[in-house]
Amino acid sequence: MNSQEKFQEVDSVRILLYSLIFLLSVFGNLLIIVVLIANKRMRTVTNSFLLSLAVSDLMMAIFCMPFTLIPNLLEDFIFGAPMCKIVAYFMGISVSISTFSLVAIAIERYSAICNPLKSRAWQTRSHAYRVIAATWILSFIIMTPYPIFSTLVTFVKPDKSAGHMCRLEWPASQVEQSWYILLLFVLFFIPGVVMIIAYGLISRELYRGIQFELDQKKEARGLRNGLNGTMLSRSEEGDGCYIQVMKRPNAMEMSALTPSGSAQVDRPRSNTSEAKLMAKKRVIRMLIVIVAMFFICWMPLYSVNTWKAFDLRSAHRALSGAPISFIHLLSYTSACINPIIYCFMNKRFRKALLATFAGCLWPCCHLREPDDDINAASLSKFSYTTVSTMGPC
Repeated sequence: MNSQEKFQEVDSVRILLYSLIFLLSVFGNLLIIVVLIANKRMRTVTNSFLLSLAVSDLMMAIFCMPFTLIPNLLEDFIFGAPMCKIVAYFMGISVSISTFSLVAIAIERYSAICNPLKSRAWQTRSHAYRVIAATWILSFIIMTPYPIFSTLVTFVKPDKSAGHMCRLEWPASQVEQSWYILLLFVLFFIPGVVMIIAYGLISRELYRGIQFELDQKKEARGLRNGLNGTMLSRSEEGDGCYIQVMKRPNAMEMSALTPSGSAQVDRPRSNTSEAKLMAKKRVIRMLIVIVAMFFICWMPLYSVNTWKAFDLRSAHRALSGAPISFIHLLSYTSACINPIIYCFMNKRFRKALLATFAGCLWPCCHLREPDDDINAASLSKFSYTTVSTMGPC
């Protein structure tokens, strides 16, 4: 296989992957937008942030993917100077809003889980709308250098024809370096640290809840065993006194004092407890996945941009062509991963999706899924149960 065939094969793979990620991103985020707008019951605080995230990810798919792949394949920006400025601006805005939305979701969940009583006073939809508006306005302001400094530059191709590329023409190299360091901290490092801390504290709280429930189960088993022994000893004494046990809730006392019905009462409670434990473990794993995917998707791109700002020649030699195209694709993958992690893994969202499209999926709307999991989009239902008893993070 000669070099030309290798390049064609790489281009085919790039086109296939970009098309797949583009379709998944557009279709997935459009579904989220339709479902959250059409269902009034889904208009919660967290879902308000998810709607903003879906809109920004849809913008990323539309303004980033085609305008990155096509010029890269043609080695020519064919869309003109005005589109160069518009596309660069909306690329930056979509990435910024998406990142800020992820941070807002992490902080909102941390407050709901770790400080439920305090957060209940201010976590309202109106507050969420103000935060969302602030993230959009801030993103539009931060990204103003893109339309100002984006320029369509003409160059000569190897075949002597004229080509064009959309690039940022900074007034000085120090300005460019400062800009990319700013983006590295504002859109990657600081958001990453906030998400790690928030989801780490949530995971710790859920882990405490798991340990608390396991201890409760051990105490309940020990209580039943001790109760049986006490009943035997007291029946032998025949004094007719009430059995003295540790003070427990009424439901526990009834199950302990009625051996004939204890199996029927304890089995549903045990099943519910096991379901909660498994659900909390799934949530902890999901939080780890969320943080890991953020770093996997965005670390290469921000590292490359910083490298290019300080040593453009070596970065261009090492990454031009397919490598930089795949690095961009990896960052754009977040636009199709976010809908899966934040919404489609949520049983309530799937039910709302079926209800929204009940006209064409009417047989499916009768399907009922057990609502026993604690999903990533509605973690706040822990806040007034087991987790809240463990105190603030």
